Formats: sequence, structure tokens, C-alpha cells
Amino acid sequence: LDVIEQKDFPGYFLIVYDIVRYARERGILCQGRGSAANSAVCYLLKITAVDAIFYNLPFERFLSSMRDEEPDIDVDFDSDRREEVIQYVYEKYGRLNAAQVANVISYRPKNAVRDMAKALGASPGQQDAWTKQVEHWGALTESLDHDIPPAVVALAQDILKSPRHLGIHSGGMVLTDRPVGEVCPIEHGRMDGRTVLQWDKDDCAWMGLVKFDLLGLGMLAALQYCFDLVREHTGEEWTLATIPKEEAGVYDMLCRADSIGVFQVESRAQMGLLPRLQPRRFYDLVVEIALVRPGPIQGGAVHPYVRRKMGVEPVTYLHPKLKEPLERTLGVPVFQEQLMQVAMAVGGCTGDDADLLRRAMGSKRGIERIDSLREKLYAGMKDNGIEGDVADEIYGKIQAFANFGFAESHSLSFALLVYASSWMKLHYPAAFLAALLRAQPMGFYSPQTLVADARRHGVTVLRPDIQLSGVSAGLENVVGRVARSEGARVARPGNPACLGPQPPVPDFDPNLPLNTDDHRRDTDLAVRLGLDEVSGISTTLATKIVEERTRGGEYRNMNDLVRRVGLSTAQLELLSAAGAFDTFGLTRREAMWNAGNAAQDREEFLEHTIVTVQPPLFSMPSEVDELISDLWATGMSTDNHPVRHLRSQLAERGVLSAAELKTAEAGRRVEVGGIVTHRQRPATASGITFVNLEDETGLVNVICGVGVWNRYRRITRDANAMIIRGILERSPEGVTNLLADKFEVLRMTPQTKSRDFR
Repeated sequence: LDVIEQKDFPGYFLIVYDIVRYARERGILCQGRGSAANSAVCYLLKITAVDAIFYNLPFERFLSSMRDEEPDIDVDFDSDRREEVIQYVYEKYGRLNAAQVANVISYRPKNAVRDMAKALGASPGQQDAWTKQVEHWGALTESLDHDIPPAVVALAQDILKSPRHLGIHSGGMVLTDRPVGEVCPIEHGRMDGRTVLQWDKDDCAWMGLVKFDLLGLGMLAALQYCFDLVREHTGEEWTLATIPKEEAGVYDMLCRADSIGVFQVESRAQMGLLPRLQPRRFYDLVVEIALVRPGPIQGGAVHPYVRRKMGVEPVTYLHPKLKEPLERTLGVPVFQEQLMQVAMAVGGCTGDDADLLRRAMGSKRGIERIDSLREKLYAGMKDNGIEGDVADEIYGKIQAFANFGFAESHSLSFALLVYASSWMKLHYPAAFLAALLRAQPMGFYSPQTLVADARRHGVTVLRPDIQLSGVSAGLENVVGRVARSEGARVARPGNPACLGPQPPVPDFDPNLPLNTDDHRRDTDLAVRLGLDEVSGISTTLATKIVEERTRGGEYRNMNDLVRRVGLSTAQLELLSAAGAFDTFGLTRREAMWNAGNAAQDREEFLEHTIVTVQPPLFSMPSEVDELISDLWATGMSTDNHPVRHLRSQLAERGVLSAAELKTAEAGRRVEVGGIVTHRQRPATASGITFVNLEDETGLVNVICGVGVWNRYRRITRDANAMIIRGILERSPEGVTNLLADKFEVLRMTPQTKSRDFR
């Protein structure tokens, strides 16, 4: 409090408090994160859910007496309702005194090639063709396997990282005590009610402008949708604060890397670490999130921590004074705060010196800034009797965090969302899927992968229906009963998951299968896709269809829909292909045929005067036909998967499924086939590229060395489905990877009969 008063920051805290209060009063899910969690004041003001005293977080990570600028309080809001908070700030402080910070968008490889090709007179089609041969990040061209003219490449390389245009910062807002236009040029944003500065955040900080970060987080939106759906259909009320803590089933699920759709731990790297780390308590999730970052990886923290966590390696400390800052992570530095505490414990650094380290971590000149404290750190370590290799090792770990290390306070805030999303996925998988679909785009996986994973967990997914679907995905009772209300479980107030000691959780037994049906609470409910899932049907149009159905009753037929709402032939065809008109007793082919006629029966014409042509007698569509229609209309299939129709041919060749891979003999060369869901680029520092394949039984992790990637570069870049051969690798914890040595295109062109689908 003395430092806050000395720096004249009380007003800053109260403004953030007021914004968070407004959001919570209106049911907008929000949570402070980042270094704000290091402050007990932010915890008492309910800006953050992390108790800095309980976790012994260093206050200097948040606010130092040496800092002149305001502390950094980042607040995440439900991404779908963040605009309400932004408009509240504009209304309270006035459009003249509030503005959003600009973001300078620099040239990246694709834009550089496109703009330079355009400048040299290339056609739009040629520009598109050349940009497809460029990596998203990193080098402009990583091989000679392209036909981009040298002149375009040379010019594109010259302008890389040069400013291209101004955008709007993801969450930064500036408030001033006089009209902001007197301080900085401003302009109207494209969205109504927004004013934008023409400076970026660094310019604003240099000029001493006060910036507030109001960020949108997709998982908060998904969790809010999930809570709302559960309350609406089961009568059960849940919040972040009332979810039961330290539930063994949640950790069992995570130990099996069953985390598709779960916040922060659904990436390939995190799913590989979960079974090895075997999280059994909340703080394990905190460490899990922070380990898969450049700082801990380059500092050599991952493997030692896992070995110590599993009891394979004893917990040791390089110096007795390091026990206090490193004890909670078994003697291995994982968080930014720990490096600051290490520098203060054995390096002779003051709290202000530690703040310089904080500034260095993650900055563009991090190594140079850390090196400026090198002499002081070594002198301090010498005073504590630390010299030679031990001193070099400690300094090397500090230096490794110059690239990017995670703050413990940040990780604590995120771990709460990891646990909450895992708990909802375990107990309400149907509601969780519907919520994720509503909150798209977000996360690591496409809607098709999310739907396929939910189906493997026993969730029934239904196609869009013109009479039953809402605007977005929702829940539907599949047993013809109204939602349960009597005797519903209503959550009682409790403490957030990260506060205070929790009861012990039983050890994980990998030999015991996890029966999700024992935990599932929404077995009577299925997911009904929303109308906005159909390509070409915007949220605005879907809302109009649903509102008209609510006002005037169900639609009698396709013509009635057109007269009441007004749809084009293309939109009717897409709805037909998605199966939305099955409720009228029409097959998809009949509905497609009727789309052109129905689109002419508009409100301005006299009813029943449209001349129609009797449709021919269509053959019934095959499973393959319906699958293709689903993928064309919605990008996902609710009850099918393309690879399923190839399984017999793949089995004849000896290609294994993802499920079979889990029990196959490790060390042998095998083949797998499936849809490519991810090509994780750029490659690692050693040139490793990760590829994910999906078939009807699950996902396969593929590891590709730089030589194999370059050899099959054209295939891996363009193919949407592949057969991959490689050596099967399995860790003692059961993590399965395929070390690729050959790629082959999996042909999936439909022919006249399903047996010819290849």
C-alpha cells in the first residue's frame, strides 16, 4: 500500500476495479491475470482469483518502486461480450477521453510476396499461387521448391518486418484527463462507437499515457455458454468459484491426455507432457502450463522436473539459499518469479534489479538486458560462495528465460480455467461441445475434430434442422422428456480452485480405464448444430430465421420459409445439403432440386403462382453422398468420418488405425492414414516438424525430421489426407508417436459407388 500510495496509483486500481465490477454485475465472465496476480490488493479487490500471499508470489514482479509507469493489470473478459465492457468505458469516461491503442502490423512473408508481386504487375491468381508456397512465419522460402520469381523474392525480403498498416491492439485502452486528441492523433474505428489512437503501446508508454488491457478470451466465452446451457437444460447452477475442487476423475482424464478442447493443454506438446507429468493436484497444472515454453525448454527444466516429480531423480539444490525460491518446483526453475527470487537470494540483486530481469524476460533485447546485470550477479554469487560451473549454470538458466518464460501468476490464473474446462468436459461433454462450437473460432482444433472427439465420448450430435435448430449450437433432449428440474444439483458457494490447501487426490493408475459415463451428467442431451454452422448462412440471417419461426410458428415448407424470410437459391441449396429440410420429408436431393423453384416464391409475388417442375425419381443417397454433403455444407459430419469408408482398403494394405496404434508393438515400422488436422510450423530449432492425423478412431502424433520434411515437402504442404510410414515410438507413460520416414497422398476422390471411394 505504501508503494501504491507513493507512486500515486490508487486511481489506476480503482478504475480497473470499477470495470471488473461492471462486468460481474452483468454476468460477463472475467478474470485478472498476468502479473496482477502478484498483488494481494488485486486479490482483495476481486480483480484476480489468485492469493499472492498463499503462493508467496514476489510483489516486485507486479510493481517496483523503480518503475515510473503504471502496473500492468490484464483482465480477460468473455470474448463475445468484451465489446459491452469497452463501450462502458467509452460511456463513463467519454469518447473525448478514451481511445484504443493502435497496433503496427508489419510485413510477414505471405503479405510481402503478395504486395511485391502486385507491384510488379502479377495477376491476382498468380499472387495467390505464389503466396501458397510461402511459410507463415520465419524465413521467406525454406527451400528452392518454389517458382516465385527472384525479383519478387528479393523485394519481399527487403520489406520484411517493415510497417504495413495500423490495426487495433487486442485490448489496450488509454484514458486521459483531457481530450485525447490533444495528445495524439485519433481516428474513428471501423466498428461503431470506437476511437483509435495512431500510436502503438510502446509509443503510449513512452509518452506516459495510462493504458488498460481489456482482453477477450475465447475459453471464458465457452465456459459461460457451458454454464448457461447446463442451467437451462438440467437446472444445475455452476460458476468458476463453485466447481468442486481436486476431483480425481478430472486428473485421471488429463493423465490420459484426453484434453481435446481443454484450455491451454490441448496442443500436441502439452498432450505429450500430460501422461509423463501425471498431474494430481492443482499446482501440477500450474507447472504443466509453464513448462511448455521456450524459457523452461531452453533452460533444461522439463526433463529434470518430470523425473523429480515421478520420483526417479532426487530433489537437489545448487545452493542452500535456492531451496526457498525453488522448493515448490522441486529445485528446478520454471517461472519468471523464481528467477527473480534466485537473483535476489544468491545474486545480490535488489528488488529493483529483479524488476530489470522481469523487463528483460520476453523482450526483443532480453539477452542484452540480462547481460547488463551479469557482473552484479556473478559478484553476488561469489559472495555466497558460488563460483565456477555452478555459477555458470545458474546464470545460464536465468539467461534462457530471456526468450520467453511464463510468470507463475499468469500460470495460476490460467490453471483455474484448465481445471474448469476439464471438469465441464468430463461431466457435461455435450454442453461442452455446444459451448465450444458457439465460441468458434478458438483453440487448437477445428469443429470437425471437436465433434469427432465428442462422439468418441458418447455424445450424440444432430444435423441442423430448420424447425429445431437455434442460431448457434444447442442442446436437445433425445429421450422425449423435458429437462430435469426436480432434485437437480445446485452448486453451493465455494472458493476458487487455486485458493488454500486442497484434499489429496488418489494416485493415477494407467491400467484402470476411465469410464466417462460414470461421470457424465448430461446423458439425456444431444448437441443440435445451429443454423450458423451452415456455410453461407450468417449469424444475422440465422437470427432472422429463428426469430421469424418464434413469431409466426414453424415453417410449412421451403416456399413458406422463402416468403417469410427471403433466402437465395444458393442459401437454400446449402441448407438442403446440410439436411436442414429433412423435417419436411424431403431427401437432400429432392430439397436441392426444389431450391431453385422455392427461391422464386418471394413475398412480392402472388402466392401459389410460381411454376414448378416435377422432380425426377432420385435414387437414395449413399453414406458417402451424405458425408460429402455434410462436409460441403458445414465442414463437419455428425455421424460419419471420411476415413471410415477407406478402412477396408487401408486394412488390406496393413495400415493401422489410431486406436490400433496404441496397442501395436513399439519399435516396428508401421503405416497410418488419415486427415491432416495440423502441420505445426515453424519447425523447432533442430528442424523437427509435427503433423497430426485424424481417422475415425482418434488422433495420431507424427514427428518429422528436417530431411524427411524436405524430401516430401510438396506432398506435406498440399495434401489434406496422407498415409505416413514410420517407426512407432512409445514412452513408458504410454505416449505414442510415429517417427515418419515416408509420406504418401491418400486419395479421397468419390466415384460412382461407395466401394470405389478412394
